[in-house]
Order: sequence, then C-alpha cells, then structure tokens
Amino acid sequence: MGTRRRAWMSWSGGKDSIMALAAVRTDPEVDVVKLLVTMNGEADRVSIHAVRRILVEAQADRLGLGITTIELPYQCSNDLYESKIAEAMAVALEEDVAYTVFGDLFLEDVRRYRDQQLSKTSISPLFPLWGEPTNQLAAAIVEAGVRAVVTCIDPGKVPASLVGRFFDKEFLDELPENVDPCGELGEFHTFVFDGPGFSSAIDIRIGETVERNGFVFSDVLPN
Repeated sequence: MGTRRRAWMSWSGGKDSIMALAAVRTDPEVDVVKLLVTMNGEADRVSIHAVRRILVEAQADRLGLGITTIELPYQCSNDLYESKIAEAMAVALEEDVAYTVFGDLFLEDVRRYRDQQLSKTSISPLFPLWGEPTNQLAAAIVEAGVRAVVTCIDPGKVPASLVGRFFDKEFLDELPENVDPCGELGEFHTFVFDGPGFSSAIDIRIGETVERNGFVFSDVLPN
C-alpha cells in the first residue's frame, strides 16, 4: 500500500457530495482532509444550493473535516470565479494536496472544465461517481441512509410542491419521468443533514419557501 495522499472534496452540501466522499474514503491512497465550498459571500450561503454557512460548517464538523470557502459576490464574472479557484488551488498546493474530489455524474462539459482548471496545477481531479446510472445512484443514496432535504428546484422542470421535501423513495416516485433522479441537469438541489461518515445528525427545521430568479427555495434552519 502506498502513502496516502491528501485531497480536498469539492462540496455543495448535497447528496452527490456525500456519496462521492463516502466512495473516495474507501480508497487507501486518498486522504480527504477538507471540504472546499463555494459561497455567495453577500448572502452567506452556498452558491446555487442557498444553504446557510452555519449548516455547511456543521456538516464539516460531523464529518471530522476542515473547511475552506471560496467567497464570491452575488454577481460573479467567470474571470473572477476562475481567479478565486486558482487562489484556492494555490493554497491547496501549499498544504500538499494531491487531489480534488468532485461529485459530478455525467455532464461531459463540466468534467472538461474541471480538468482544464486543474491542468494548470499538479492537483489531479477525482470523479468517484462518474458514469454510474443515476437511477441506481438515487436508490443507493436512499439505501445508504442519506437524509437530505430538497432545498431548491427549477419549477419549469419539477413541481414547486416538492421543494422542502426529504429526498426519499416517495420523492423519487413523484418526480416527472423526464427529470433526472439525481437532478444532475439542475432540476433540484439538496442539503444532507445525516449520512455516511456523520458523527451525528444535524438538527434542522424547514423555514419559509421563496421564489427567486426563476427558482423555488426552501430555507433550512438549524434548530
């Protein structure tokens, strides 16, 4: 067995992130030491998923991992985004990080973009869930004991009534047939409050539901 090499986990706080982390933690050559989280600094929430910072910090605590955040403005240009990613990767290199782990499933353009970003460094990307059929993965998420709340949906693809629901068999059964069961095309996003590797569940409650910028969000609050 070789020496374990340090990794950061690109972390949204959702179901695919926890499954990718659980998968890579079985690799004897990879040692995930930190979560890397992109934050909307103005809203103090995870970008796109709109999860509060305090809850992502609670996830890191339950998982026994450090956390590094990339702070972005609400309106962020691609140039600024790439600059911030480059700054984070420079810090990772200083901390002797060899890998960044991603929870992407099948979007080739997203994978190419991540590959291109990291090709400028000696850090290698890992995609432990890549290519797994999403209907099988969705069932595996539920079977693995992942407990997650649907925090955001695209109402043009998913009924607005499903926001704020738990990601479970009943939720999957109610998804329209043309919706990816893992929401990989942006149909919905989740927040995990318990699952593989958690020392204990995060005590949460569901707050108000709002529509913003064409999406419907349910606020998740710590109890």
